[in-house]
Amino acid sequence: MSDVEKIKKLRNSTGAGFKDCNLALKESKGDLEKAVEILRVKGIAKASKKMSRDAKEGVIAISGNNIKSSLIEVNCETDFVAKNDDFLNFVKELSEINNKCSSDLDILNNSNMNNGKSVKDNLVALIAKIGEKITIGRSKTIENINSQNFIYQHSIIKDNVSKLGVIVSLETNIKNEQVNTFGKQLSMHIAASNPLALNSENINNEIVEKEKNLIAEELKNSGKNAEIAKKISLGKINKFKEENSLMTQDWVMEPKKKVKNIISEMNIQDLKIKEFYRVKIGE
Repeated sequence: MSDVEKIKKLRNSTGAGFKDCNLALKESKGDLEKAVEILRVKGIAKASKKMSRDAKEGVIAISGNNIKSSLIEVNCETDFVAKNDDFLNFVKELSEINNKCSSDLDILNNSNMNNGKSVKDNLVALIAKIGEKITIGRSKTIENINSQNFIYQHSIIKDNVSKLGVIVSLETNIKNEQVNTFGKQLSMHIAASNPLALNSENINNEIVEKEKNLIAEELKNSGKNAEIAKKISLGKINKFKEENSLMTQDWVMEPKKKVKNIISEMNIQDLKIKEFYRVKIGE
């Protein structure tokens, strides 16, 4: 095999550039396997330098079915890379593996991909090839007894890859068009309204305390007496909880009604929103 053929083969198997392949072959004295190892070591070195940079762009991928669904976020530095075929192919395969391992990131990182190499090694190789920081971000698998999952993806880039993703789980033994329509609409509602929790009591206490402090600062210079300020503060925090709890949000399809009113009107016994998960790139 000529040197040119070896370089071509090395480029195809590693994705590295011509110059790097040529140098690796010289260093390995023409041994292809050793050249791959050399490039991998160099790739790790390159990748580690890139990992100190910010990765605020990226994509969301959702895999699975209406019983078990998984969402995973993969971040990169630029929107240009988020549309790169190598990046998207990696994300799509990663998404399927993530659903199989139920979003356990330790298992995910050590799982083998189609090329026989681990996710961890493929990620390093992708960073070296593309030249940007790439990280695996938020992930979630939803699978509940007697439940159906519904998904919604907005700003779709390709297939199951998008900029925003939602999974919502409805607990019900009923399977009909009414439930399907509501599930689809609910996932769209969650995408648009971004609820913090299912009910007000489930909103993270730190978020509530932060909001209380902001309201207190706002009222401090209002000139209101302490008693009135306290009532206003209570009203504002209750409104904040109502607007950020899924069950008490205005239904996007019919804003004069709340989500809980829509469920009640459906009159389906034991129909409940079990849980939901929403991720948007940049939030």
